[in-house]
Amino acid sequence: MKERDYKSFAGIPILVAALLIFIGAIALLAYNINQGEKVIGVLCVIFGIMLSLFLSAGLYMVEPNKSAVLSLFGKYMGTTRIQGLRWNNPFFSKKKISLRVRNFESGRLKVNDEGGSPIEIASIIVWEVVDSAEAVFNVDDYESFVQIQSEAAIRSMASIYPYDPHEEDEIALRSHPVEVSERMKTEVQERLAEAGINVIEARISHLAYSPEIAQAMLQRQQAGAIIAARQRIVEGAVGMVEMALESLKEKGVVDLDEERRAAMVSNLLVVLCSDRATQPVVNTGSIY
Repeated sequence: MKERDYKSFAGIPILVAALLIFIGAIALLAYNINQGEKVIGVLCVIFGIMLSLFLSAGLYMVEPNKSAVLSLFGKYMGTTRIQGLRWNNPFFSKKKISLRVRNFESGRLKVNDEGGSPIEIASIIVWEVVDSAEAVFNVDDYESFVQIQSEAAIRSMASIYPYDPHEEDEIALRSHPVEVSERMKTEVQERLAEAGINVIEARISHLAYSPEIAQAMLQRQQAGAIIAARQRIVEGAVGMVEMALESLKEKGVVDLDEERRAAMVSNLLVVLCSDRATQPVVNTGSIY
């Protein structure tokens, strides 16, 4: 079922004609009563009122960014998107469909990520109707269809990505919002295409671990951050020690044997890698 355009007529001239017919019927009734022709006057006014009501029944309003889906006794006739007061066959049924951009925010869904960890995720879907006929005839309630299918797509998408990346280039929900949003948009669009819906944007609005594991995952993240920081500190300290030893050797300040060289390296690493201020011990005697 694809949308097709159907010709409609301007409603203002039809409305004016219906009013003139109604007024003319009343005036004709009054004239015939004055002439003593009451029966003819009554028949004329009945005919005039019925004709004006028939014309008025075909009038309908199409607002900006809306369309009217026309059907006759269950058969789809076409769709008109021309704005203003329009007129078609009074026996047509007319269903108004909004073509405006709308958004839908899902509730916080509890799903499992790729690793099986329970997480909470919510998303915002920006969508619009592009085919009025499909929205009306392919599904029972297209707004409810958008909501249910969007949540199903979010659950499916969240289960194929981990919450945090385990490898350097791995796509994860938290670290790659652009890639995840594009995948989510594709998932939702595939499910809503048959309802004449175009998905403009899909993005995550809430992402967190479930409360029952949130504390444990926070400790894991903190541990990972501490390890990464310590690794950076050790790498920097080793470079500084190497630079100090090379500088002492080049300038000939002191000539250290292997044992004292190892002791100096140990002391420098303790000073540089310690998370607290070190307390030096001053040797006032001979270095040997």
